[in-house]
Amino acid sequence: MATTFVWKGRSPTGEILSGEYIAENKQELISHLRKRKVIVTSLKQKSKDINIPLPFGNKVSVKDLGVFTRQFATMINAGLPMVQCLEILSAQMEKPVFKKTVSTVTNDVEGGSTLAEALAKHKVFSNLYVNMVEAGEAGGILDQILNRLAVYLEKAEALSRKVKSAMTYPTVVAVVALGATIFMLMFIIPTFAKMFTDFGGDLPLPTKIVLMLSAFLRNAWYMLLLGAGAAVFVFKRFYATEAGKLKIDGLMLKVPVLGSVIRKASIARFTRTLGTLISSGVPILNGLDITARTAGNKVVEKAIFATRESISQGDTIAEPLRKSGVFPPMVTQMIGVGEQTGALDEMLDKIANFYDDEVDTAVEQLTSIIEPVMIVIMGVIVGGMLISMYLPMFKLINVVSGG
Repeated sequence: MATTFVWKGRSPTGEILSGEYIAENKQELISHLRKRKVIVTSLKQKSKDINIPLPFGNKVSVKDLGVFTRQFATMINAGLPMVQCLEILSAQMEKPVFKKTVSTVTNDVEGGSTLAEALAKHKVFSNLYVNMVEAGEAGGILDQILNRLAVYLEKAEALSRKVKSAMTYPTVVAVVALGATIFMLMFIIPTFAKMFTDFGGDLPLPTKIVLMLSAFLRNAWYMLLLGAGAAVFVFKRFYATEAGKLKIDGLMLKVPVLGSVIRKASIARFTRTLGTLISSGVPILNGLDITARTAGNKVVEKAIFATRESISQGDTIAEPLRKSGVFPPMVTQMIGVGEQTGALDEMLDKIANFYDDEVDTAVEQLTSIIEPVMIVIMGVIVGGMLISMYLPMFKLINVVSGG
């Protein structure tokens, strides 16, 4: 079983060295250090840290990967050996999962693997990442490729943040509206119900409906929870299927305003990814295959795979994209021009930059539209319940006045 060892030593010039290394036993580590001409002065097994698993804090995010890639590119460009770069990066990492991953990659590279082969063993590094690193190693331009990857990851993270903000606002407002409704039905309406029971007489229909909803919620709230849980379960099972994902993603694209945000974000992601891959020397068919899997929408993914199939039979990129009906005419025309002029990667980058700005505008539109709509909906729900509670009082006043 592999164990992490902490070692200290001296170089042939007398420089004090130290570090951590994962090995099967002490002898393996000593052998490794001797190859590096390190005289070992101290060697011990690293004490195990007691880590409380954090469901969100231990996950390697796109931002973490972007920072790692940017620092890696800077050190490679400065002329540091790859293994030394990885050791430095591993030592300064705070997230245990990422630290262990980079440490394992370091060991694999020291053992003779290429960087791409070592990265491919870990889920942290996507197919896109591995393919670009492989192209960089083959072309002797790894530092340039890592810089492109860093830029790509930074822009991808910014785009993801924009889309999340577009989805978060309406969700928060909807939850607040639902919470206010439940609070009124559970705690305020019952007070009115007792009062109406004491008054007696026939109640208006809106009042009866609200009282029935209140009674049902108080007496059968567990049924609503079970129903909501079942609905979520069925939705997830359906969305996990190819047909379900295609259907729901297609409907999402048709939702007013929100669908526009999703479509523009998918186009920005597609063009940015494909442009980065092509400029890095990844073959177009491989690039489309990777791009399709990172599209973020099943409808867009299907259109890209159809394009890949057409290209493998000798077609251009622009024509099958135009036939799919998913991409706007401007996008397909600009891609066509890029193909004709031999500057497809530059054209894709321009499209991505344009649609990044479009996503910003679409998110602002979504926020400006949803805010008044949700206020009106909350006003109708809360105001409707209050009016239905006051209707019997108006009726009672009329009876008393007539009497």
